[in-house]
Amino acid sequence: HEIVMQVPLEPFDYPNVNPGRNTLTVSASPDENLKSLHWALSRTTNYTGVMNYMGARFSADASAMQPFIAELGKRGLAYIDDGSSSRSVAPDLALKDGVPFVAGDMAIDAVQDRGEILKKLDSLEATARAKGSAVGIGSAFDITVDTVTSWITEAKKRGIEIVPISAVAIDPQKG
Repeated sequence: HEIVMQVPLEPFDYPNVNPGRNTLTVSASPDENLKSLHWALSRTTNYTGVMNYMGARFSADASAMQPFIAELGKRGLAYIDDGSSSRSVAPDLALKDGVPFVAGDMAIDAVQDRGEILKKLDSLEATARAKGSAVGIGSAFDITVDTVTSWITEAKKRGIEIVPISAVAIDPQKG
């Protein structure tokens, strides 16, 4: 298993929708944003990557994203984009800065209901069969963890292999 740290990034309707304390914003200086990033990264250990929590506005702004992505690269961390914004500049910046990158195919727990999560997982399975792999984005809610855990058992019987996020990351360092 791998742990991915969610970091709060500015959404378009910020501050009306506020991802929380120490949100990285486009109006903050690179130093201020790096201070907020360092604070978030200090909350726990043993993560292999960082994923945006909200952040459509921040992830669409190359001047805000570049120092953020570069810092992840210095730390040997991957960037996982939740895939919710087509405006994200993260793929190009990650490639340029040599940072492993993954884009999510879909959020599986926007509705925290077992039946709805199972529907998303079935859709994710169909995506994986069509594309060869798929990345589902979920949070560590009890309902998500319990539902995914039981679904994995059945999915394995259908030939679905669950792999760490690093196994599907595009790693510019490895070509």
